[in-house]
Amino acid sequence: MARVKHIALVQFKADTTPEQIDQVFSALLDLSESIPGVEDFISGPNNSTEGLSGGHTHAFVMTLTDAAARDAYLTHTEHQAFVAWALPLIEKVTVVDFEL
Repeated sequence: MARVKHIALVQFKADTTPEQIDQVFSALLDLSESIPGVEDFISGPNNSTEGLSGGHTHAFVMTLTDAAARDAYLTHTEHQAFVAWALPLIEKVTVVDFEL
């Protein structure tokens, strides 16, 4: 079974505060430590100078043990609660997954 990289590019709404953004990524870190199958999590603000971000302001990457762990993460009740809480702060999100 191949590990899965789960990548999300996020654009927060203009009125989202830095504190709210910090809370979003803190909550994601907590999820990564509490939901089985998540091997690692890293996040940060975009600092690319290429001008190709498409408006995305932040990104995060998770490594999951396999596609089944990814699918379980996505449907986990804690993840679903996080999405319901965080989505009103987000203008757009792009997600790409790939196997290693």
